[in-house]
Amino acid sequence: MNYEFKKEINMKKKFAFSLVALASVAVLAACGEVKSGTSNATGNTIGDTIKVGFNFEETGAVAAYGTSEQKGAQLAVDEINAAGGVDGKKIEVVDKDNKSETAEAASVTTNLVTQSKVSVVVGPATSGATAASVANATKAAVPLISPSATQDGLTKGQDYLFIGTFQDSYQGKIISNYVSNKLNAKKVVLYSDNSSDYAKGVAKAFRDSYQGEIVADETFVSGDTDFQAALTKIKDKDFDAIVLPGYYTEAGKIVNQARGMGINKPIIGGDGFNGEEFVQQATAERASNIYFISGFSSTVDVSDKAKAFLEAYRAKYNEEPSTFAALAYDSVYLVANAAKGAKTSVELKDNLAKTQNFEGVTGQTSFDSDHNTVKTAFMMTMNNGKVDAAEVVKP
Repeated sequence: MNYEFKKEINMKKKFAFSLVALASVAVLAACGEVKSGTSNATGNTIGDTIKVGFNFEETGAVAAYGTSEQKGAQLAVDEINAAGGVDGKKIEVVDKDNKSETAEAASVTTNLVTQSKVSVVVGPATSGATAASVANATKAAVPLISPSATQDGLTKGQDYLFIGTFQDSYQGKIISNYVSNKLNAKKVVLYSDNSSDYAKGVAKAFRDSYQGEIVADETFVSGDTDFQAALTKIKDKDFDAIVLPGYYTEAGKIVNQARGMGINKPIIGGDGFNGEEFVQQATAERASNIYFISGFSSTVDVSDKAKAFLEAYRAKYNEEPSTFAALAYDSVYLVANAAKGAKTSVELKDNLAKTQNFEGVTGQTSFDSDHNTVKTAFMMTMNNGKVDAAEVVKP
């Protein structure tokens, strides 16, 4: 597999809800709204080191995302410490695995902020796990930054939550614009994951902005493996493309089965397609005429900082970095920048909220009043299981 494929397709989600099994769907939905947004606590004191907690999906159903982010985050820590740290203080990492489970992510956060006394938490990768974690971080007055949680409204009213990437609605609008103007699709099939708030958010934004005709609006749920019935209904319809909001876990199987049935129209998705497993399940020979959103690419012009990151990541891990590795790498540098002069986790949070035009490997980051950011996005083109083109896109 070529370098661009392994980088851009080597993990994901994000930018999304951590759905580990059908039994967890209700829990994830319940975690979608977080009530406690402010804290009266004084926070944790920053001592001789700056203690940073990692709360990533390092094992379990979406470990592809978490392991990538853990690697990117650790690379940033190693670089910062090698350069002398922050204000002469080294970053001390407390690394814990949330096992791709929302309840575990919440428990890990509690342990990090109350037992380990970290000053900031980086992670989780997914929206569901992030939603489950933020209340415990807030209670302790410790900021939490998710590199890739994308659920719309997740940060609303949350003083201690920061998001390092674009939101679901942003992706839905980009897909709508791309299929209309680039693929000239007048009629589409919308086939989305109805158990994921991530996919539902992308699908809703697409419906709201697409000016063409949606000839079929079908759904599946996390854990499904047989999509023949829905694809049979779709096959005989008149359409120009399939819009497929969902994670690589199901999307790869859908592509495989669709191509096997002779459905060869373009298939377009969000950043949920990022993951080596997508091509493994679709198979390289059937993973063609595929388009998906990503936040990081080396097939277009990149900055000197991004080039240095690519070289350092390859040297350390002997593999290509994914979008999620890059986002986590930037998140740690954002934390380090905010830690300058901070004596407590509360002050670190306040500094993080003031971030404007911070130049990272994924572009510039400026947090708005809700602590969200808009990143540069790329539409990746895949043929024969390999990404062979990327272009800058926007809604």
